[in-house]
Amino acid sequence: MEVNVIHVKSGKELAVIAGLSPKSTIKDVKNGFRNINPKYYPDRQAFKSDQRGKMLKDEESLESLGVTNGGRLYFKDLGPQVSWTTVFLTEYAGPLGIYLIFYYRPALIYGAAAASQPMAQVVKLAAGCWSFHYAKRLLETVFVHRFSHATMPIMNIFRNSVYYWGFAAFVAYFINHPLYTPPAYGDKQVFGGLAAFIFAELGNFSCHVLFRNLRPAGSKVRKIPKADMNPFTWLFKFVSCPNYTYESLAWISFTVMTQCLPAGLFCLAGSWQMLQWAQGKHRNYRKEFKDYPSRKAMIPFLL
Repeated sequence: MEVNVIHVKSGKELAVIAGLSPKSTIKDVKNGFRNINPKYYPDRQAFKSDQRGKMLKDEESLESLGVTNGGRLYFKDLGPQVSWTTVFLTEYAGPLGIYLIFYYRPALIYGAAAASQPMAQVVKLAAGCWSFHYAKRLLETVFVHRFSHATMPIMNIFRNSVYYWGFAAFVAYFINHPLYTPPAYGDKQVFGGLAAFIFAELGNFSCHVLFRNLRPAGSKVRKIPKADMNPFTWLFKFVSCPNYTYESLAWISFTVMTQCLPAGLFCLAGSWQMLQWAQGKHRNYRKEFKDYPSRKAMIPFLL
């Protein structure tokens, strides 16, 4: 059995892959195309059954897609790829290191006199919270997360790093500045925000562990995420992506604790982006699982 590979945009025939059968999968097609064009390793390839259709999954068979001998599949080049783990480690290591430079070496940023200026307690707590958050993310990337896709476009590493690293410098500059003013309501505001931040971080971690346990190692299995015995996971009863809910709460709490406008802008930008991701995942859950429970995407009872 042969399949013709057509460029998704130009309509030009790129290759004819032979030696296939109706039971062959898209993964087999990718391996065959790589043998003809070594530049396009499997993670860089995407195939569609029609030019305007969705990208096909590796495990889908030609038979299930209605592709017969001499049939067509449309190829899209996803561009050079890099592993998700590499992207995440780069994204999160940067903000951790950048923030700590502002905290531990103020003289490098604000001048020699800054090193002798007294540091408010909230500044120390903020550095601890920021460091804890990104250290947690780094450890989760290595030991907790299981990714459904091995890679992402290499340009994402630059785009995402600009966002995370840039905001880290922006927030750190103002909180660690010698002229920084502690919150108006004093310890009540600081420790109230700190308590909420710790609560949110524990909730976020609990959700990540639950997601990990849904997918056996080395598989792409997808299941409906449901609350377990951990009280932090009970938020799954109300939203599809409580990990984003907790993440947003963490940065709201950090903003309250520090009373810092740049922290608030970082929180606003991140929360908006997480809401978009949550709504997309929520739609996919509802399409994939016919018995999906009634929930919102990220904000209980609202969105």
